[in-house]
Amino acid sequence: MYTIKPIAFVDNQRTEIQDDNWGEIISIIRLNEDLSEESIKGIEEFSHLEILFYFHKVSDDKIQYEARHPRNNKEWPEVGIFAQRGKNRPNRLGSTIVELVERKQNELIVKGLDAIQETPIIDIKPVMKEFLPKSEVKQPKWSNSLMERYWN
Repeated sequence: MYTIKPIAFVDNQRTEIQDDNWGEIISIIRLNEDLSEESIKGIEEFSHLEILFYFHKVSDDKIQYEARHPRNNKEWPEVGIFAQRGKNRPNRLGSTIVELVERKQNELIVKGLDAIQETPIIDIKPVMKEFLPKSEVKQPKWSNSLMERYWN
């Protein structure tokens, strides 16, 4: 068993879990008081950050272990939870690459974080080109349909 302590929390206008329209959301990631500003020193040199967070509003009875239709859309194939990015994951972990708008002392203002108000932040990593895929990203057609309005 592992215990992970959040390093920060999200402050934004989204209080309810929603599937779409995350692209223009501006969030403040506010570091916990026990973390020094030194922990994010130099982060403003990066344009994008990878944010790992905990889906704190997903209840145990919503966790998916079996294959299912994403968003319960029968037009899309049944796939396992690890073949999609749904929130009802066994460990409730989310990961999103966001644009870093600004750093203010112990706060990071970011754009495009698909997490709601008071979401616990588990980790923050700078995005480096060398960690991005070297080859073309391949994905099934149903995922293109699913993502059409996710960011817009």
